[in-house]
Amino acid sequence: MKPVSVDVDEVPLAQADGPAWPLRVLLGAWLLVLLAWLGVISIAWNLIAFVLKFFLRGPVARRVGRAGIAYGYRFYWACARASGLMRLEAESLDALRDVPGGLLIAANHPSLLDALMIVARLPRSACIMKGSLMRNPFLGAGAGLAGYVVNDSTRLMLRTAVERLDEGCQLVAFPEGTRSPAPGQMHPFSRSIALIALRARVPVQAVVIETDSPYLGKGWPLWKLPPVPIVFRARLGERFEPAGDAEQLSARMEEYFRQELRK
Repeated sequence: MKPVSVDVDEVPLAQADGPAWPLRVLLGAWLLVLLAWLGVISIAWNLIAFVLKFFLRGPVARRVGRAGIAYGYRFYWACARASGLMRLEAESLDALRDVPGGLLIAANHPSLLDALMIVARLPRSACIMKGSLMRNPFLGAGAGLAGYVVNDSTRLMLRTAVERLDEGCQLVAFPEGTRSPAPGQMHPFSRSIALIALRARVPVQAVVIETDSPYLGKGWPLWKLPPVPIVFRARLGERFEPAGDAEQLSARMEEYFRQELRK
């Protein structure tokens, strides 16, 4: 039987008067396969990272861990684009790869895929993440090898974040602390990101993530098919120098992001 090809860029699949339910079911299943493939890639790297932890230590381990995560997720995004269902436009972030020294990268947070989008372009990057994610079998060993920063304790998070930045890490953080309430909207910023920048004396590079898709945002079920293709765009924004106090710096960053998302 000859296979049938569907170009999702030309078909309004998620409109109310879109295709019949069999096609929606098929595309929903294909989207779940794509997510499962992300899980396979993550588990595979975590198994490798678990073994590497017995042989690598310190900055060398962290460099290898960060590069492994970056190139693994870059491979995933290539697969996502090839599937026709999802694509990322974040090539502008490549300009940060050769920026010397530590850099704090702050982004808005519309979906669960945001960190994957950023670290895929930046092999020197690490994330600030929840302790529960560090204990996740899909993420824990790889995140530990890469020296990701856990936010369970504010004091420990601040100290570890400053240490990573002093090593020249590009540290990715989401000042909202959780996913945004909806595309184009934001929660108030926590001042902890500004506090890290001030203590480490490093600039904060804004990365603006734009999407009109609710996929993997707050309250979106994994099994539900969103409008496709799902498109995320990540672009470089303003770079904030570490000046003033944490309250002022955080307020300036928040106002900047709100203005950018209203454009």
